Amino acid sequence: MKKASLLSEKVRQFLNILLPILITQLSLGATSFFDTVMSGNASQNDLAGVAIGANLWMPIFTGVNGVLVGITPILAQLHGAGKKETMPIIVMQGIYLAVVLTLLLLICGPLILTQIFAVMRLESSVRDIAYQFLAALSLGMFPLFVSAVLRNFIDALGYTRVTMIIALCALPINIVLNYLLIFGNFGFPRLGGAGAGYASAVTYWCILFISLLVVHRTKPFKDYRIFNRLYGVSLIIWKELLMVGIPIGSSIFCEVSIFGVVALLMAEFGTEIIAAHQAAINFASLIYIIPLSIGMALTIVIGFEVGARRYEDARQYSLLGVGIAIAVALFFAGGLSLFSHQIAGLYTNSPIVLQLIQSFLAYAVLFQLSDAFAAPIQGALRGYKDVKVTLIMAIVSYWIIGMPTGYILAKYNTSPYGYWIGLITGLAVGAIVLSVRLIRLQKKYIKNYS
Repeated sequence: MKKASLLSEKVRQFLNILLPILITQLSLGATSFFDTVMSGNASQNDLAGVAIGANLWMPIFTGVNGVLVGITPILAQLHGAGKKETMPIIVMQGIYLAVVLTLLLLICGPLILTQIFAVMRLESSVRDIAYQFLAALSLGMFPLFVSAVLRNFIDALGYTRVTMIIALCALPINIVLNYLLIFGNFGFPRLGGAGAGYASAVTYWCILFISLLVVHRTKPFKDYRIFNRLYGVSLIIWKELLMVGIPIGSSIFCEVSIFGVVALLMAEFGTEIIAAHQAAINFASLIYIIPLSIGMALTIVIGFEVGARRYEDARQYSLLGVGIAIAVALFFAGGLSLFSHQIAGLYTNSPIVLQLIQSFLAYAVLFQLSDAFAAPIQGALRGYKDVKVTLIMAIVSYWIIGMPTGYILAKYNTSPYGYWIGLITGLAVGAIVLSVRLIRLQKKYIKNYS
């Protein structure tokens, strides 16, 4: 990255950072998308089982990944300040932290999972598929989290195109393995939903291998000599990583876990509702990748500008990012309204489930409009390393406003759509409060530090 003085230069640099991140996240999100779609074409029970497994896994994955994302604004600010020599040890401490978090999950995960399944009212076949899917997926946790640290390092330097290429290389591997293992083609065993878990695990190992090769062998990354020295564990650096990463990871966990809880509460409405809800959430999550990617790009460019003490430039980037997110959200709102039948048809052949998916997609329109405000603003705040407020608002908007509102509406009307209304309400409130926080923070930096 470099200093961009004119607005046109900022737009060009921002898009150069954003577009590869977007393609990378779409590729990573496509893994879950194809898992769900291909499992749904195997059977309704496979779709429901993978849905339950994914809803239990995603809060854990995104929470841990969020903790590791804390390394991005730290590295971006060091890059902006020209402190290249400090970056290798930060990256290695991030890898150590990823290993420890993986071990904790592998030890505690099965115990927690057993307790959760014990209280869920699921059909035995759906429960078994969900458990098998998660067991298979756990084989890829180590490479998934270590490669996330390496991806954050590459992105923080502004070379988001590299991580895009890595993700694009991995996507066809996942699709082919899904085809072989879910359906049992070309002599492979027919594993159904569990096959999607194995396919993802192997894909994560491929991503790690490619990432290691890129960081160790290609410029400019090899100039940092990340693996040329064995660093000891630094608790001081761990503290810095965790002080930034834990609020990020916790806020993401609060956000994503509520979808897992809602999916569990949906179980009382039957397997068809679970399948339809998951399909709608899956597609909405695919759209969410766009504002999420904008937020990630804002973290990088704003972190870079803050590190260089160019606070007015940082403010301009935030306005640019939020504006793009809103424009894209309006475009997709129209698309969801016009093509809901075709979208629903991607997930199922069942007329009943198809109609239910269409109903859920109507609420997804409002949901993604709220996301268009919230996600870029969160990313901008992370660029300033202002992460505590996002955690507080995640708790308030989702668990104090969204969940109680949704639960009351769902129980009062005996309708699963009440949960979606509650989530939309909470997300909208959070977006407004975070907007005010960002505006005040930027005025403070421009006034006091420029």
